[in-house]
Amino acid sequence: MTAPTTTAQAPVTDPGDRRPARRFGTLALAAAVVVGLLLGYAGGLLTPTFTRPGDTSAEAGFARDMTSHHAQAVEMGLIAFQRGADPEVRQVGGDIATGQQGEIGTMQTWLRSWGLDPTGSEPAMAWMPDGKAGVQNGLMPGMATPEEMAKLRAAQGAELDRLFLQMMIKHHLGGIHMIQGILDAGGDDDVLKVAQTMKNTQQTDLVNLQNALKRLGG
Repeated sequence: MTAPTTTAQAPVTDPGDRRPARRFGTLALAAAVVVGLLLGYAGGLLTPTFTRPGDTSAEAGFARDMTSHHAQAVEMGLIAFQRGADPEVRQVGGDIATGQQGEIGTMQTWLRSWGLDPTGSEPAMAWMPDGKAGVQNGLMPGMATPEEMAKLRAAQGAELDRLFLQMMIKHHLGGIHMIQGILDAGGDDDVLKVAQTMKNTQQTDLVNLQNALKRLGG
């Protein structure tokens, strides 16, 4: 006599079953952003304090301005990760958000270790020769306008993908311009080392962003 056998049946799913997975992915990215920020703070604490850049130094100006510049990129990256239609766009968006949040942590830790406030008395880009000329309507090089950000937040599907790629390409080009400014004018070895890593990362991102935009017909 043999025992009765049962046949396992695959559970029936519907499109709604995918929502928890995407929600989990969003929570995982949020956790990664926080971890990146904490690691950035930890990395910044390793900066030697034998000589400290002053309030009007190129290093302080770069740390303050690039923090603001990065903050917009983090928001753009999160939008792409959460709502992008193309898998590569979502991946790139998530990578940019986590990476630049970590760099924000590093730069804010520099300022604290130098005994400086997160905001200074100097205008944006004043630390960079002819930098103030690059500020348009209060925006540093490559930054999106409030209207452009509103359009990105409202976009859906393939339109969001292309708009994100176009805006992030412009954003990175402006960021690289600012990074080159500190590489030319800075004197702090740790700042220069991190800045060079930022430049290398953003140049690699640019290639990926441009290739993705070409593939999507942007």
